[in-house]
Amino acid sequence: MAAKGEGFDPLHQFVIETLVPIKIGGIDISFTNSSLFMTLALVLGSCLLVFGMGRGNVVPGRWQSIAELSYEFVAGLIRDTIGAEGKRYFPIVFTLFMFILFGNLLGMVPYAFTFTSHIIVTFALAFAVFIGVTILGFAKHGIRFFSFFVPPGVPIAMWPLLIPIEIISYLSRPISLSVRLFANMLAGHTLLKVIGSFVFGLGALTFGIGGALPVALISALTGLEIVIAFLQAYVFAILTCLYINDALHMH
Repeated sequence: MAAKGEGFDPLHQFVIETLVPIKIGGIDISFTNSSLFMTLALVLGSCLLVFGMGRGNVVPGRWQSIAELSYEFVAGLIRDTIGAEGKRYFPIVFTLFMFILFGNLLGMVPYAFTFTSHIIVTFALAFAVFIGVTILGFAKHGIRFFSFFVPPGVPIAMWPLLIPIEIISYLSRPISLSVRLFANMLAGHTLLKVIGSFVFGLGALTFGIGGALPVALISALTGLEIVIAFLQAYVFAILTCLYINDALHMH
C-alpha cells in the first residue's frame, strides 16, 4: 500500500530508513535517518552555544541572547525544583532539554525526520534518567532509599496496600515520561500530514477555493506544534528535575 502512494500515507514520515548500512558481528548498527537527525540536533545545539557565547559580549547579540536565555531557563528550573544542591546536575538536564527541543523543532522542517516520535528513542532517554536517578538515590541514602516507597504518616496496617502501589508508580516513570513525548510528537505530525492531504483534493474540486481552509488550519496547527515542541522538552526537563529532587530529598 505504501508503495502505491507513499506521499499520502500519514505514517510514512516515521519510517526509519537506512542511509549507511553497517553490520558488526551480525548486529545491525546502520546509520539511519533517525541517526542523522539526532546528530543534527546535537551539532546545531552545540553550535548555538559555542558560537553564541564565543565572543561573550557585554551587550549580547541575537544568538548570544538565545544561548543565555536557554541557560538561565534551565538553571532557574533546577533552582525552583531541586534547590542549590541541583547545580551539579545542570549539565544532564540542560543537555536533555536542548537535545529534545532541537529534535522536536527539526521535525517541523518539511521532509525532515522527527526522531522524538519514536518510542524507542524517548524510552531510551527516559530509562537513562530512571536508572541514573535510582543510582543517585541509593548512593546518597543507601538502604534508606527503600523508605521512599513508604508514604509518610501512613499506618503500618496500610503498608501492604500502599507500598506495591508506590513501587508500581515508581517503575512506571520511564514509561509515562517516554510515552508523553512520543505520543505528542506522533499525533501532531500525523494530524498535519492528514490535513495537508486535503489541500490538493479540496482545491481541485473547488478550483482552488476549498484548499484555503486546510491551508489556514495547517498554519494554525504548525504554530501550535512549535509551542508543543518547546512544551514537551520543558516537561521532560522538569520531570527529570523532580525525579532528581525525589532521589536527593525523598519525601
